[in-house]
Amino acid sequence: MTAVTPARARAPRSRIEPTVVQALRNPKLLTREVLAGLVVALALIPEAIAFSIIAGVDPRVGLFSSFVMAVTIAFLGGRPAMISAATGAVALVIAPVAREYGMDYFIATVMLAGVLQIVLAVLGVARLMRFIPRSVMVGFVNALAILIFIAQVPQLIDVPWLVYPLVAAGLAIMLLMPRLTKVVPAPLVTIVLLTAAVLVFGWSVPNVGDQGELPQSLPELFIPQVPLTLETLGIIGPYALAMAAVGLLESLMTAKLVDDITDTHSPKTREAWGQGVANVLSGAFGGMGGCAMIGQTMINVKASGARTRISTFLAGVFLLILVLALGDVVAVIPMAALVAVMVLVCVGTFDWHSIRPATLRRMPKSETAVMLITVVATVWTHNLAIGVVLGVLAAMVMFARRVAHVVTVTRIEPVADVVAGADADEEGASPGGVRYVVEGELFFASSNDLTTQFSYSADPGHVVIDLSRSHVWDASTVAALDAVVTKYERLGKTVELHGLDAVASALHGRLTGTLGG
Repeated sequence: MTAVTPARARAPRSRIEPTVVQALRNPKLLTREVLAGLVVALALIPEAIAFSIIAGVDPRVGLFSSFVMAVTIAFLGGRPAMISAATGAVALVIAPVAREYGMDYFIATVMLAGVLQIVLAVLGVARLMRFIPRSVMVGFVNALAILIFIAQVPQLIDVPWLVYPLVAAGLAIMLLMPRLTKVVPAPLVTIVLLTAAVLVFGWSVPNVGDQGELPQSLPELFIPQVPLTLETLGIIGPYALAMAAVGLLESLMTAKLVDDITDTHSPKTREAWGQGVANVLSGAFGGMGGCAMIGQTMINVKASGARTRISTFLAGVFLLILVLALGDVVAVIPMAALVAVMVLVCVGTFDWHSIRPATLRRMPKSETAVMLITVVATVWTHNLAIGVVLGVLAAMVMFARRVAHVVTVTRIEPVADVVAGADADEEGASPGGVRYVVEGELFFASSNDLTTQFSYSADPGHVVIDLSRSHVWDASTVAALDAVVTKYERLGKTVELHGLDAVASALHGRLTGTLGG
């Protein structure tokens, strides 16, 4: 008889397809990646300029930062097709440094933030992503969509009336174009057609050139002239740590979102240290740093269909070419075209299913509350890190509150009175004794009320507490059990704890009698 060897379970594939090599060999895929990179580059220009203004630095700082970040992350990042560049969240965090201490301290802060991101990546911070619940992720996505839309509002206020029909025409083109062909990305067609219309008819509407001056030369190496002292570290350290945390959180959350959209898995630790290296290089060339950009990533992945690192790399390359060699052409692109692209990105990013009445009726109220807390906190503060942290904290509190109510304590009357002839040596069945059966997970939230579940005065002289259907997780539970035993002993009664597993027994043995009181 031939023995059959069981097949080994295959490990999940770590390679994300299509790969760069596959795209280079396939003209259709390569064309899609190239055009996607061009669309993203066009969308990056006004945003990079706007974020530079937020940070209080020259527009060139944001543009050069976006170029360096995109090119670097194309090689070192863990999530193919994700776009990293100068972002508003990072600009808000480090803006006070440029305003109060000058450009040298500003660049030093960016470079230190990159170093901290590398250290955090090595320490495994990316693994903490598993503790972010789905409700927080949904809130994060919805808040991002709202923030992207809010960022477009200034371009729709106090503008010539022609802007509105141009935006409407842009939306119509992007909705209808995919029904005709998907060879050329609809956002690119929109930008080209609206720009041509504005030039042909001579319409006077806001354009990219109105957002700020475009650079005329390549980025140069920038070494910040700051004293290497503890005083300097005290100035830039808090801002650098905040920037590192915000950047990693946004990047890892965006990477997870792209994983879900493309049904693939990407190495988050690699993405984390890749972001760090990109920020160090960005600072070294006079950039303001950044992180993953949800809006441009959605343009790249959802609107344009890109899937490889080629699109990310070309987005950076095209950005530099556009602002240096074709600056005059880029400057006449109407902002209405870019606003239309971003509005459609908002609609596609928002999780509409999460707010349908049927979904809200089925979903536990705590899950909906966590999502709303994440959305409101993010939109209110314009800080994704604050929104996500508050959402996770809310989810933890609600989970602990829910679990705290699943612990039950059941009192079983004296066995000698109930079962005639019971063996007096049987566990929990001594004559005149009573047994309590505790079921559920015992930790700080669920064990606080444990001491109120026993009838101290009414119970006989011997009490058995059966913990075989529960688990002791922390010192709070050990202290609660100690309090129960103490209450019985003060009444001259004996207590036995039965059923503790090895881990819980070791914890109880180590802590019992040492927690005060």
